[in-house]
Amino acid sequence: MSNQRMKIGLWISAWVLLPMLMLVSLLNGSAVLSLSDIWEGSDLSRRILYELRLPRVLLVMLSGGLLAIAGAVVQALFRNPLADPGLIGVSGGAALAAVAWQVVASAALGSGIWVSAGTPLAAFAGGMLVTFFVIRIARNTSGISALTLLLTGIAINAIAGAGIAGLKYLSDSMTLRQVTFWLMGNVQGASWWAVLMLLLISVIFVPVLIRHAVRLNLLLLGEQQALLLGVDVEKTQRRLVLITALMVGAVVSMVGLIGFVGLVVPHLVRLMNGPDNRFLLPMSFLLGALLLLLADLVARIIAAPAELPIGLITALIGGPVFLFMIAYQQRGRGAC
Repeated sequence: MSNQRMKIGLWISAWVLLPMLMLVSLLNGSAVLSLSDIWEGSDLSRRILYELRLPRVLLVMLSGGLLAIAGAVVQALFRNPLADPGLIGVSGGAALAAVAWQVVASAALGSGIWVSAGTPLAAFAGGMLVTFFVIRIARNTSGISALTLLLTGIAINAIAGAGIAGLKYLSDSMTLRQVTFWLMGNVQGASWWAVLMLLLISVIFVPVLIRHAVRLNLLLLGEQQALLLGVDVEKTQRRLVLITALMVGAVVSMVGLIGFVGLVVPHLVRLMNGPDNRFLLPMSFLLGALLLLLADLVARIIAAPAELPIGLITALIGGPVFLFMIAYQQRGRGAC
């Protein structure tokens, strides 16, 4: 009964905090707005609200939710609460393709709309290419080897890191600045097109992941046990890896690299209410949206009118929170 009350309390808290934080985020930034500006404000206030802040708030929420639920699924697939959605190499592949496009296009075309417009497409294509490559290597006669998938992803991330470092070394000062800022998470160029793309992915694939919650619970028992209980392990693994890679690739293509959300949020939900994916997946989506929205708000107001990269704030928030959770778990084990 106490567990059920905890679930209800978390749901209510998340749904109350989310619209409140949305409102605070819409009103605050380099220019502070009031509630009256929403209804009776000047044309400038309305442009700030509807063309800049609202798409940014929605993009940040969707990005945080997708990263968090992808992290929860990856942790269940690997049966490792420390797994990260970028572990299979999709983030590294997306980042390498985006940086390569920015460096090459800037050198060939100069800075302009083609460079900005092509970056998300290049990142998404790079992420998907790496995903298919990794799955191809990890697949064997009995399905997809989680260990091979993990090791291949680590190798891909290492190669991507080296490639990005080389491209940064070869780029000019302006391109280097753009690349560095993008790699740290950049939501300044939020657009309604980007919001629509992530909303479409969320509406289509988040319910699919939630419908797989019971199968993920069975996979936590081990692949052989799940197979005996009627789970098509290979099909489930392949489908979930593709969906999570699609989500992560789409987010990276729109906002750059943002760390800790996919690692910390599922771990926090699991710590509060256990590993049941029927609750873990939807709650991770909600708390991921909350965490990234909070990080974006801090990034906009802490050094206003300048803005800090959102990835820097997620690391500053997520790192200490994760250390606290580890210490809390260790203390709990010591008490037993």
